This record gives sequence, C-alpha cells and structure tokens, in this order.
Amino acid sequence: MADIKHNEEFENGQVKISDDVVATIAGLAATEIEGVAGMSGGFTGGIADMLGRKNLSKGVKVQVGDKDASIDLYIIVKYGAKIPDVAWKIQESVKDAIINMTGLKVVEVNIHVQGVELEQEQPSDDEESE
Repeated sequence: MADIKHNEEFENGQVKISDDVVATIAGLAATEIEGVAGMSGGFTGGIADMLGRKNLSKGVKVQVGDKDASIDLYIIVKYGAKIPDVAWKIQESVKDAIINMTGLKVVEVNIHVQGVELEQEQPSDDEESE
C-alpha cells in the first residue's frame, strides 16, 4: 500500500491533499466503470445537468479528515446495466484509486443513482431528409 500521509509533517514541511483532488480521483475512477453514463450535478444540479469529463468533481462530494475520506458519488447509469453490480464496481474502483494515490483510508463510498440514460435513437435517412 502507499506510504503517503495526508496532512503529515515531514522533515521539510507538510503535504496537504485538497478535497478537490480527492473528488477528481473519485470521479475519474467512477466514470471508467462499464455501465456509468456520466456524473450528475447531485442534489443541486438535478438529473438534467449530466456532466462530462471536464467536471468530474462536480458529481462528487467528499469529506476528508486527517487520515480518512468519505465519498458520495451522484451518477447516471446506462439503461440495461445492473445497478447493484455497477455500484459495487464503482465502490471498489474509487476506494482503490484513492488509497493508491493519496494513502487516505476510505471510510465509505456512497453511490446515489440520479437517473438512467436511455439509448439515443439515431435518426433514419428518411427523417434526416425532412
């Protein structure tokens, strides 16, 4: 495991990891899972504000202590995906990424499914010409 310490004093100073860094790591780890359509803006943004890769930390709420972190992820799943399986994979991926990159102990990873993305039908040739 990583020997990196959060907010730990070293011989030459301290290392502090921003909440935004932890949120970005969590968001990126979550969006790499099969079945995740994207991140949602959470309780303030609603389902209509599905966020792209540029705003990975916007669908993530983190609480970082001295040596631990708690994460809430607001996601939109693809239609047909098994939600419990997707959620479990997200939890494992996020936990592993945060532990490996920051050394923080992950207390909990809560998944909030905000919606389901239906497949977009491609317009047929007849509809495009009209």
